[in-house]
Amino acid sequence: MNIVSYLVKRFLRFDKEQPFIFLSALLAFSGIALGVMVLIIAMALMNGFDNEFKKKLTVMNYPMTIQPKFYATCDEALVEDLRKKFPDLSFSPYINSAILSRKGDLMEGGYLFGVDFAQEAKVNAVVAAGLKNGTPKGFDVMVGKALKEEYSLSQNEKLTYVFTQMEPGGLALTPKIKRFKVVSTFDSGLSAYDKGFSYTSIDALQRVLGIPSYLYDGIHVYSPNPEADIKRVASYLPDTVSIRGWWEDNGNFFAALKMEKMSLFIVLMLIILIAAINIISSLLMTVMNRRSEIALLISLGASKQEVKKVFLILGIVIGVLGIATGAVFGFIGMWVLGTFDIISLPADVYPTSTLPLDLSAVDFFSIIVGAFVIVLLSSWYPAKKASEVDVLTVLRNE
Repeated sequence: MNIVSYLVKRFLRFDKEQPFIFLSALLAFSGIALGVMVLIIAMALMNGFDNEFKKKLTVMNYPMTIQPKFYATCDEALVEDLRKKFPDLSFSPYINSAILSRKGDLMEGGYLFGVDFAQEAKVNAVVAAGLKNGTPKGFDVMVGKALKEEYSLSQNEKLTYVFTQMEPGGLALTPKIKRFKVVSTFDSGLSAYDKGFSYTSIDALQRVLGIPSYLYDGIHVYSPNPEADIKRVASYLPDTVSIRGWWEDNGNFFAALKMEKMSLFIVLMLIILIAAINIISSLLMTVMNRRSEIALLISLGASKQEVKKVFLILGIVIGVLGIATGAVFGFIGMWVLGTFDIISLPADVYPTSTLPLDLSAVDFFSIIVGAFVIVLLSSWYPAKKASEVDVLTVLRNE
């Protein structure tokens, strides 16, 4: 039998005379398994929440938006030109105004968008779903579910909007006020958007704001692959307008999420590092208690490389078993958290009550490789010390 594999199996057994060595190895195994399990679940949660936020933000933040520069405007000619040039994309011109919605003593700030609902339905799935309840025409309006519930609005009830645009009134300027009939409701899943956004017909808002029918504040653009299409659309646009992707408007938010994910990964990796210290102590205790056996093996012909390999493999076996066990329990934990309603999530923020979990292959292999490197480094020093045992001194004293 190979001397290395024989000694590894022998040193892994429970020693009644030295139970603390086995206990230390068991603690190292448990610590690594726990660290890997927690890391897998934590990274899956971070990815899951990241993806959920992206889905929510792309619901009401359009894939791409074309906006005029400075005091320029978008016109009907530009919209028609873009539709001919890019038939694979959908374009929905809009105008908007900052408003205050009011009912009784209740008020909410937000934006009122004037859109062509036939075109808007092609770029906004939430608005398209809301049109099933009715299509606003004239001075009708589509409001968010959260706003409708807050105001206790009923179908076809009038809702007052106060515009920031001023108009002469007596001896002073007063804000424009217009009442719109609530005919439909949309539900984005995010209460902030539901309260802040309202939609009416584009001709109605143009009449209120005094904007010509052929001018727009911007153009919403739908693309299944906006990060690639934004370049070709931008190259075709005139200098009077610019185009932005939804990810550019939320860059700081996702940068913060990425930094938080990286920080969490480093902090949780320290759990594995702390557990690896138990591997060092366990192997060093084994070396100290097996000094006479090591010296005898070397004197009988075993090489120092073989002795070094014994303790290196011993530490790797403990660590790899811990990593494998942690990975298995990590996936089990993900399945339990994703299947059962153990932790309830607010319904106005997330479309599901269970935790969103999504472990990427990159994160999984980063965890496994990082843990293995820590285990390998932790096993190397005790193995080196075992190969440096002074044979003559040990045998003379023993």
